[in-house]
Amino acid sequence: ERKLPQVLTGKEVELFLEQPECTDPKGYRDRAMLELLYATGIRVSELIDLDMDNLNLPGGVLRCYSKGRERVIPLYPAAIRALSEYITDVRPQLVDSVDETALFVNMSRQGFWKLIKHYQEKAGIEKDITPHTLRHSFAAHLLENGADLRSIQEMLGHADISSTQIYSHMVKQKLKDVYQKAHPRA
Repeated sequence: ERKLPQVLTGKEVELFLEQPECTDPKGYRDRAMLELLYATGIRVSELIDLDMDNLNLPGGVLRCYSKGRERVIPLYPAAIRALSEYITDVRPQLVDSVDETALFVNMSRQGFWKLIKHYQEKAGIEKDITPHTLRHSFAAHLLENGADLRSIQEMLGHADISSTQIYSHMVKQKLKDVYQKAHPRA
């Protein structure tokens, strides 16, 4: 039996995403990266590999390529705003050449993992947050709020629906927990 993934509550996500302070280039970059990760549910390797032409901010979408397939994932307004500020005000200071195509320069998977741990500690969140925690939270929150499994599968880039069905088990478990706590005869 597969273990259910760790997911943040909506309040924990809000608290976590508020942690980067947009007072210096690092804060703007970090906010943009975290917002983009939660907005799209992409993998860290996909985040690190993004190029400028993967974003269509006026259209409010991200194009992501993984395992030979393209996915188009919508962006919510706060993510668009964070990315716009980063691209306009900060990224030009970080790139060595105007020919640089990478969206986020000088960032590795390990560096991003440290960034996540820093903001988890700063937020005082007890759960162990990894980059994949944001991916799981993205999917679980979409499902809890009425998205269908097929759409979530497509946004996550899962080849098989069975990989996505783990999130419906999480929602069922949450319902059982609510029932056990709330029903007078449970």
